[in-house]
Formats: sequence, structure tokens, C-alpha cells
Amino acid sequence: MSSLLLALALAALPAVVLIWYFYHLDKARSEPIGLILRSVLYGFVAVIPAAGIEFGIGALVPPPGGALGVLFEAFVIAGLVEESVKLYFVRRYIFIRPEFNERTDGIIYAICVSLGFAFIENFIYGHDVPSILFVRAFTAVPGHAVFSGVMGYYVGMAKLEEGRAGAWKRGLFWAVLLHGLYDALLMAGGPASYLVIPLLIFGWRLLKRLFAKAQAADSERLGGGRGL
Repeated sequence: MSSLLLALALAALPAVVLIWYFYHLDKARSEPIGLILRSVLYGFVAVIPAAGIEFGIGALVPPPGGALGVLFEAFVIAGLVEESVKLYFVRRYIFIRPEFNERTDGIIYAICVSLGFAFIENFIYGHDVPSILFVRAFTAVPGHAVFSGVMGYYVGMAKLEEGRAGAWKRGLFWAVLLHGLYDALLMAGGPASYLVIPLLIFGWRLLKRLFAKAQAADSERLGGGRGL
């Protein structure tokens, strides 16, 4: 029992730290805690349809062998399916909320959904091997935040910029690209797997730039106030 609790704590800790970080990064106009927690719960639930779709695709369309098989699993089964499911929960349940009234909100809520997803995935992969949880704390978990956070920037744009209702499609493209590259490098193994580190650094810097850009746009539109 104690080992199970330890595994749960280790799986949750990196997600909690990242949620706290981005919540406080947006502290001037922070989001309601209740909706933050609900977004994380949506991420928990999102694991179920994602796993079902991935299993279904694997059964109906067996991946080709070799490099094509690696790319198919990385970009389609992992990247496209997981990011599409996370995007569905953001657009279906959070996008319509009145609290979603800034560009930065798209990033915050997408990250919360992604980290709820990452916590469950983290626990599944590493509940009996603490070393796996430790490695994933610095790779897969921030990776999920980066992939979906970049996507969330475009979701915020889709809601708040006139004539940009389809911007979320661009966000999905970037999320799938980053997620697919991450998985492909790990699946390739050997020296290629170490390239996930510069990829994550690039993704983190991109996310921080987009977050700052969204905050500047929100401040200009709201004149430093909160809400519409």
C-alpha cells in the first residue's frame, strides 16, 4: 500500500509543480481554482477514449514495419490521437465557459488537461518502477505541457480573435508535430533518443514566448482589467 501511495505521489508531483508554475505565471488575472481542477479531471478522463482509439487503430490498421512503422506510431497513434482527444475536451467543455475570456486561458486550460492526462499515463508506465517516474518527470510530463500548451495558444486565438475561429487547427498541427517528433526520437533509440532534450528545450522556449505574447495581447485588450 505504501509503495502504491509513493508511486501516486511521484506520478503526480511533476504535474502539480507545472500547474502551480503556470497558474502563478498568470497570477495577475488567474483562473478559478475550481475550473483548473475540473480541467485536470478532464485530462484524467481523456486517457480512456485515447487508449480506446489507439487500440482500435492498432487492431484495424497494423502499423508497417521499419521506419514507417515508427513514424506511424509516433505521429498518428500517439501524437494525433492523444492531442486530438485533449483538444476535444478543451473545446467541448472549457472553450464555452465564460471564464475562458483571454488568450492565455487557452494555454492554461490546455496545459491542465494535458497534465491530468500525463499524470495517469505516468502512473500506468511507472507505478512499479520509481526510476521511470523520475525520468518521465523531466521528459514526458513537461512534454505533454509543451505540446498542448502550444496548441492552447491557438485555441485562445480561435475564441478571442475575430475571423480566427479555425486557428485551433494550426494549434493541433503544432501539437502533433512536436509530440510525434518526441515519440519518434524515443522509439528510434540509441543516440537519437537524446535529441528529445533539445526538442523539449525548444518547445519550452516556444511556449514561454507564446505565453508572453498572449499576456501582452490580453493586457492590451483588457487595459489591465479582468474579464471582458
